[in-house]
Amino acid sequence: MAGSGRLALAPTRLRRAPLVVGAVATAVALTLGGCAGQEQSGSASQRVATWMQGGGGSGIGNVEVASRNVDLALAEHNSAAAVREVCALLSNEAQTAIGNLPAPDDQLTNQLNTAYLDATAAADDCYKGAGGNTTLLAKSATERAKLAGLLATAVDHVRSVTGHTPTTDTTAPQGGGDPFGGST
Repeated sequence: MAGSGRLALAPTRLRRAPLVVGAVATAVALTLGGCAGQEQSGSASQRVATWMQGGGGSGIGNVEVASRNVDLALAEHNSAAAVREVCALLSNEAQTAIGNLPAPDDQLTNQLNTAYLDATAAADDCYKGAGGNTTLLAKSATERAKLAGLLATAVDHVRSVTGHTPTTDTTAPQGGGDPFGGST
């Protein structure tokens, strides 16, 4: 078997594999490096404004809306399954918003990271308490109230950096207050 061509090819393939992987990794890095956003250039005001328009603002808005939807579902005395759904949505929105970080401003990054972690904790407590655990639901309500203040502080910081109030609005619940868009 030592003289067969089959065994001779295996070591050659193995020697080429790291070269191919290295070339592909380099190409991907160069491609992604070329996609650096405009939030990485310009004045601090320009970078933050561009970041807000590129997803940072909608991330804030989505978390705000998801938090209000939890409040609405609880106020409407929706079923435990419906409450769990909006709690899960809050967690998803917070985790998605964390993916928008870092912002081009360290203070804003820290403020939003704190807010999004609080939103995730509120969502987790809400989800676990949806079956009737009033202690966890109260803890979630406290965390969501804190979240509103944390997000407001971050938006105030954006205003101080950019000189204008940012847009964070997304979609609001439709219908008669039902977070799922139905009417009551």
